[in-house]
Amino acid sequence: MSKIIPFKAVRPTPDKIGLVTCRNYDDYSPAELAAWLNFNPYSFLHVINPAYMHSQKITLDKRFKGVAHKYQDFKNDGVFMSEENPVFFLYQIQTKNQSFIGIVAGTSIEDYKNNVIKKHEDTLQYRVELFKDYLHQTRFNTEPVLITYPDNLALNNWIFKKKKEQPIYNYSTTNKEKHTLWKVETTEEIAWLQSQFEQIPELYIADGHHRSASAELLYDEYKHLENPNLNYFMSFLIAESNVKIYEYNRIIRDLNGHSKEDFILKLSEHFIIKSKDQELWKPQSKFEFGMYLDGNFYALFYKLSNSISSSAVEKILENLDAQVLYDKVLQPILGIEDLRNDERIEYIPGKQSIATIKELVDEGEFEVGFMLFPSDISEIKALADNNLIMPPKSTYIEPKFRSGLMVYEL
Repeated sequence: MSKIIPFKAVRPTPDKIGLVTCRNYDDYSPAELAAWLNFNPYSFLHVINPAYMHSQKITLDKRFKGVAHKYQDFKNDGVFMSEENPVFFLYQIQTKNQSFIGIVAGTSIEDYKNNVIKKHEDTLQYRVELFKDYLHQTRFNTEPVLITYPDNLALNNWIFKKKKEQPIYNYSTTNKEKHTLWKVETTEEIAWLQSQFEQIPELYIADGHHRSASAELLYDEYKHLENPNLNYFMSFLIAESNVKIYEYNRIIRDLNGHSKEDFILKLSEHFIIKSKDQELWKPQSKFEFGMYLDGNFYALFYKLSNSISSSAVEKILENLDAQVLYDKVLQPILGIEDLRNDERIEYIPGKQSIATIKELVDEGEFEVGFMLFPSDISEIKALADNNLIMPPKSTYIEPKFRSGLMVYEL
């Protein structure tokens, strides 16, 4: 049984919506960031980067307080408006190749604690505590957790009908996406949506494990304040068939002292290796891996083990492509133990062309690149159901929510 609640969202006024919202802060190059901050006074980037105008080196505490002050300035200046009553939203993102649509709602911390909302990624404690401090200082969050639910015919039919109504926002962005938002405000619709989710036994986090863990930490620390908003965190709920899962590819700075010939020989113990020469080859199915080394592409086909020593649960993780690459190549041959912190490895989202990997290796800073086949939602759910954790940087999942589109105040 999953619990969702409507909330009193703060959001940009309709005349400024296209100017306010932005991509995730980390998606901008320094040049892009400077341009947006210089020429768009309404960009939400001004809120999340308040020290920009003075190029100051400031403490995190001062930075978080600066975010809170700048957000209040935006409210005082009429850039944002507040809902009078708690509501849900239906939100659609249309890209050139894909359309995503889901429900924005508050999801329950208790559901998260009780594993009704399930996880598949590990979190770094320092990041969880850092974002918890951010939430405590700023008193708002504008990045919902992306959560999937099983495909549901009743919800699909409701979404189809809701889309025929007049949206409150309908605008395009400079990265050629179209964004549409409908408000769900009637008592009947709100109650119906809640009843639908009450019939769903489990939800799965697709993206936002650190944000949900930070919300839990904040709740545990300040629940004595009896602030109802602390009992929930903002989520974007989307049917599991509607998410797009990309892989994260890997590039490695050196061969750990091995010659090219010795490295390929060691790979052949677990993989059938076929040279693809200059073909920009990428895996076509599970247990296939691409490799770029010394000016050539290779196809690596994993020789599946017939070992019966592993339990069915253990095999779920062992058979994950990212885990196979770690267990058979990265750790034993290349000597990479810590996938999060080893400076010899970096990650390229599968959304980027594999030509990017070729260029980085050809430039000489990296020695070898590996391309993976993306995981699917069934693998993610199987891991979560069995309390297993994916290796770091296993999935890059869309859709990505626009910062500043909606604010959940604490």
